[in-house]
Amino acid sequence: MGYFSNKVSRRRFIRDGAALTAAVAAPYVIPSGVLATPGRPGANDRIGIGGIGVGRQGSAVVKIASRSKNARIVAVADVNRPRVEQFAAKMKAEPYSDYRELLERNDVDAVITATTDHWRVLTCIHACQAGKDIYAEKPMSHTVREGRLIVQAVRKHRRVLQTGSQQRSMAANRTGCELIRNGRIGKITKIIAHNYQSPWECGLPAQPVPEGLDWDVWCGPNEVVPYHIDLYTPRAKPGWISFRPYSGGEMTGWGAHGLDQVQWALGMDESGPVEVWTEGEKFAPPTYTQPESRDRGNKMCGKPKVFFRYPDDIVVELGDGPGGGAIFVGEKGTITIGRNLCKSDPSEIVKGPLGDRENHIALHLRNWLDCIRSREKPICDVEIGHRSATVCHLGNIARWTGRKLRWDPVKEVFPDDDEANEFLDRQRRKPYELPEII
Repeated sequence: MGYFSNKVSRRRFIRDGAALTAAVAAPYVIPSGVLATPGRPGANDRIGIGGIGVGRQGSAVVKIASRSKNARIVAVADVNRPRVEQFAAKMKAEPYSDYRELLERNDVDAVITATTDHWRVLTCIHACQAGKDIYAEKPMSHTVREGRLIVQAVRKHRRVLQTGSQQRSMAANRTGCELIRNGRIGKITKIIAHNYQSPWECGLPAQPVPEGLDWDVWCGPNEVVPYHIDLYTPRAKPGWISFRPYSGGEMTGWGAHGLDQVQWALGMDESGPVEVWTEGEKFAPPTYTQPESRDRGNKMCGKPKVFFRYPDDIVVELGDGPGGGAIFVGEKGTITIGRNLCKSDPSEIVKGPLGDRENHIALHLRNWLDCIRSREKPICDVEIGHRSATVCHLGNIARWTGRKLRWDPVKEVFPDDDEANEFLDRQRRKPYELPEII
């Protein structure tokens, strides 16, 4: 057997600053670490956490989780052996190169997965199969089909999954979206979001693979390409976040934050737009063959302009809006939502100082840990994460096809458009095929 196999042994807004939760229709399975056993105090015991992918974002989130009185870091996994050993020593945890071994531990109740985007689906599905709850970094998926499979796995195995769209735990963002949904600026006539770039191509030259890094596994479902530091690093010159087929670019990077706020404000947590199109010159991504800044790629991959149409003829355009939100134009005024930002015109619509004193990731993690015990849905449940990522994927597909596309948010297909539907999933090399969700 190779490295990989496919088997592993409408909600209300937060009131008065409390966490947003909703009861799950069927009781979720409770992790063993949350249950009282001989010598274990149950509800007062700390939840055992495993970290999968401990690079820049993963290590940061795991560190914050380690400060919670309700959690303890048990194990961490990464394909970079020196990195995971060094981080494990700091966390006083067990290091693994193969995350499946981490999932086999009985003292791991839940995992934080912050891998590259092209690895997210496998880590999430395998964690579900292993009976672990999940904190999955955004974007939650790399394709629309992957996102739907993660939802199915979470529901089948009755897991609690929190998507790392932490702006849902910010008071300013919550207030802004609540005001919009409550009609404080009247009927929405226009929404201006940020112009997120689509990914470009990688043709960087080969460099020696660092000792201890399993580059073949890092490439995972994608074909193995030459190692280069500026591909391996998340945001470098330019880094994997800017390259296909490892990411959807900033369209899914920052777009998973900003377009999530659009979804939230419009009450579309379980739906989405019905049409997407572009205006302007044809999409022409560059291929980076030498290290350089992201400037050229950003300029070329921010065109053409993308538009979404939601029910009630609400049009979202990617333009000069804030990076973590959007400008909502209504008949009675305007509300601008950004990262921990909410302001209005006229100013009296938004009253009082807004903001959180506590770290927003800590708040988001606290909500997740609380829901692991209560078995309620977290503030950014798996369906929400999937739907918000889907909007980002639609933006990329519109640029790749260069024409107006109708979208069915119920069936999650482009009706009568085989070419566009080809972009809903991707090819995978063996043995990294997707497991069946039965």
